[in-house]
Amino acid sequence: MISLALVLTACGGQGGEGSARERAGAIQSQYQDMESFSVQVELTADYGQRIYTFGLTAEGDGEETVLTLTQPELLAGVTARTDGEDNVLEYDGLILETGPLDEEGLSPLSAIPVMLAAAGEGYITECLWAEEDVLQVRLGDPERVSGQGREILLWFASDTGALIQGEIWSDGARVIQCAYTDFTKE
Repeated sequence: MISLALVLTACGGQGGEGSARERAGAIQSQYQDMESFSVQVELTADYGQRIYTFGLTAEGDGEETVLTLTQPELLAGVTARTDGEDNVLEYDGLILETGPLDEEGLSPLSAIPVMLAAAGEGYITECLWAEEDVLQVRLGDPERVSGQGREILLWFASDTGALIQGEIWSDGARVIQCAYTDFTKE
């Protein structure tokens, strides 16, 4: 009960206390029930000493997510498939590996499925109106102090629930940043 009270106080905001929390709960329900999605993404992976930026399209059907690189042009057409257990990056038999970003094995390939899973099932630690029509939601482990372990920040269009931006943080450092456009879900 104390945890619930803390979550509710962290999610006040525009339109009266609790309205951001109520909208976050409604959006989370949409993502729990989502059967498929498609989106265009600009993804930046920060390994500390090296930073990679990719443009890609992503489509998922609840069982598998397919990512197709659109940028950089040299890698356009490279396709990645992930089913929650295996991540495969393929292009004419070529396999590319960028390495894990955190202790849990997060990679640029798994970032979008991780964000979408958190949108539907993550523990909301904070939510607020970032703008009048944009809801920002922080998801993390309720047993950890902010800045420890993995935390996910997601920004949603408040009217449609479409994901418009996301970040994954590991021990206080942002390791993934995504800008989403043309997000559709069923």
